[in-house]
Amino acid sequence: MEVILLERVAKLGQMGETVKVRDGYARNFLLPRGKALRATKANKEHFEKQRAQLEARNLERRKEAEVVGEKLNGQSFVIIRQAGETGVLYGSVSTRDLAEIMTRNGFSVDRSQIVLNAPIKTLGLHTVPVSLHPEVEVQVTINVARSPEEAERLARGEAVTTREETNLDDLGLEVGAALADAGDVEL
Repeated sequence: MEVILLERVAKLGQMGETVKVRDGYARNFLLPRGKALRATKANKEHFEKQRAQLEARNLERRKEAEVVGEKLNGQSFVIIRQAGETGVLYGSVSTRDLAEIMTRNGFSVDRSQIVLNAPIKTLGLHTVPVSLHPEVEVQVTINVARSPEEAERLARGEAVTTREETNLDDLGLEVGAALADAGDVEL
């Protein structure tokens, strides 16, 4: 299906371009969200009449996104989750969790604006891109920890999941010596 883009769509095109997309993508995503119109003769004429207004609205939205982006870029957010000794979370941190924590901290971010290819499943500092507008993308840092104290240690760069491992050779000698002392085994 051919559609006329009403705004810039990543990996597809700029506003005003007529592009060919799969029918399902157009029907289920582009058309319902107001990102495109079907490329009919009437819609092309309608778009040309409305082009100046659409460009002005797009410019206004981009300026608003840039203002929010300046404040949001580089921010760090702490999320407390339960995790095992190795640092693997018992659950995961999804876009819903990230949008919720950013909103609680005074930023109006929708979960669809957070670009997270896979849920976060480990403790540590994670850099996550946030797309506030098709032309404005910022980076935030998500600090996933088991406690606020651990989050502070992570922010300082300390490792929280390292544990001392016993050298197996030393352990074998200690067990062997103990058994020899007991008189059960000769070394």
